[in-house]
Amino acid sequence: MTETTTPETRLWTPQGFREDEWAHAESADALSGNGRFILPLQAFLDLDPEVRRSAKERLGVVLQPGDQLEKIADLLDQLSLVALVFPAFSDGRSFSKAELLRSRYHFEGAVRATGQVLVDPLPHMLRLGFDEFEISNPVLLKRLEEDRTGGLGLYYQPAAVPEPKGPKYSWRRVRS
Repeated sequence: MTETTTPETRLWTPQGFREDEWAHAESADALSGNGRFILPLQAFLDLDPEVRRSAKERLGVVLQPGDQLEKIADLLDQLSLVALVFPAFSDGRSFSKAELLRSRYHFEGAVRATGQVLVDPLPHMLRLGFDEFEISNPVLLKRLEEDRTGGLGLYYQPAAVPEPKGPKYSWRRVRS
């Protein structure tokens, strides 16, 4: 009989690894205690508007790839964190949500990636506006411990996080 272990999950930001102040909760009942909680979309939407406003500093929401971002667009001022789930490496819908949160909705709170956060997409995630990552992939953990984020040094498309312009072409961006 083989025993499986859940991989360690650590919180990483561009400033390095840090303790996670947030806990994932299944219902709004968690708000009765102290702490900061990331609620599923429906639990967040079901909260009384006054509770959402008063608990903003300790309230986050997690969006699954199929959840519509528009459901929280008018409520972003009542959130400190939006967590976007990557259930599989082949599901990129959360990339679009992060970019829209930053560029269209001008969300200034934390945008967190959770789930299958892998090595190759990390530099692109940073450019789209993600600023927190729940990392459990052992290869990515090792690289980040070595302060290696990887990625290419030249981009051909703009992103939510501005890049300096290249030497000759307005559309060419060089990684700083």
